[in-house]
Amino acid sequence: MAELVRMPKMSDTMTEGVVSKWHKKVGDKIKTGDLVADIETDKATMEFESYQEGTLLYIGVEEGKAVPVDGILAVLGAPGEDYKPVLEAESKTAPASKEASKPAPAPAKKEAPAAKPVAEKPATPASVKPTVQPVSPTVQTGDSKIKVSPLAKKLAEEKGINLSYVKGTGDEGRVVKRDIDWFKPGNIVASAAKAGSVLPEEVLPPVTEESSEEVAVSQMRKTIAKRLGESMFTAPHFYLTVEVDMDATVTARESINAVAERKISFNDFVIKAAAAALRHHPKVNSSWQGDTIRINHHIHIGVAVAVEEGLLVPVIRFADSKTLTEINTEVKTLSQKAKDKKLQSSEWEGNTFSISNLGMFGIEEFTAIINPPDACILAVGGIAHKPVVKYGTIVPGNVMKLTLSCDHRVVDGATGSRFMQALKGYLENPVILLGVASI
Repeated sequence: MAELVRMPKMSDTMTEGVVSKWHKKVGDKIKTGDLVADIETDKATMEFESYQEGTLLYIGVEEGKAVPVDGILAVLGAPGEDYKPVLEAESKTAPASKEASKPAPAPAKKEAPAAKPVAEKPATPASVKPTVQPVSPTVQTGDSKIKVSPLAKKLAEEKGINLSYVKGTGDEGRVVKRDIDWFKPGNIVASAAKAGSVLPEEVLPPVTEESSEEVAVSQMRKTIAKRLGESMFTAPHFYLTVEVDMDATVTARESINAVAERKISFNDFVIKAAAAALRHHPKVNSSWQGDTIRINHHIHIGVAVAVEEGLLVPVIRFADSKTLTEINTEVKTLSQKAKDKKLQSSEWEGNTFSISNLGMFGIEEFTAIINPPDACILAVGGIAHKPVVKYGTIVPGNVMKLTLSCDHRVVDGATGSRFMQALKGYLENPVILLGVASI
């Protein structure tokens, strides 16, 4: 008998999923464990493996379309079986969700996807045509590998653009869709000449006509908007900022990296120091539960990672028990998985405190929105080289600003301040923080 295949709930916060790719087509036989589709959730793109068996009779949603959790994905049954009664019975039992789960026509033959309304972008004059010969995307230029998103690579192939001439504006210089959209062949020489410059790669022409573009909101962006909106408007935020003398940490990092196989970052020091400070101030490592306050005895630190679609916060579990090297390895591994959309639910859930670091972008100070269910989040600025006063003398110094956002329902000013004092103390005296066995 024909049976429905429903959208599974793949994360604790998932309310709907987008089918990014079908791996099966109508008429294919499906066994338990077969990869059926790639589903984009609010956290990552995950593989959906079938737990049912049968012939795929009906595909209920086109690629790129959203389906609510428990909505209809497809219908399985015997070859040639009439599946319409199953759909009709479903529509009668759930009229309210009929439209939400209404299947799209089965793609018996693959048709070109309907063209999305393209905003009126500044058009390239008809007389100006690309002069670059179509070539395969280059992923190697000299000794450096070009980082490029799959979509950008595909667009570059379609447009015949050599990626070695494209300046990436994504995370860590990654070439993303907008870089391909904005690329103009006439700027190749200028772009190549300015490679590595922090200045804009090209002077973009002025726009003299009104234009705009509608961009679909991804599942991840919807969740970010919902969760952080709720956090900002339900948790009464207040902020505490301290300036930290980083001279000793700079020296310690240089000494460690001179002999260590794995290079340690300043962010690793901040995570380690925050974990140590949380051990002494557990009220900061807490969350508001309505009628109770949960004080966590374990320390799971969420580390904000910028990805193409927004922000993910993978979690370093039991952070206070880990060495700098272990923290460094774990952060890099989880960050890459976040960018590749391969994070598992166990890797982004359970945070008790969060850290957001924008220092690598030259940001000296900022405030962050608390990441639920945490009571606090630490915003980390960059290390600035400034004249400072030491022992009554003005000398060159390395200073870094840290700002703690606190949920006033859980953390009071004095509690947050004592935590910041402890954190500052650890970073200004890393020998106390580390010990011989912590490297």
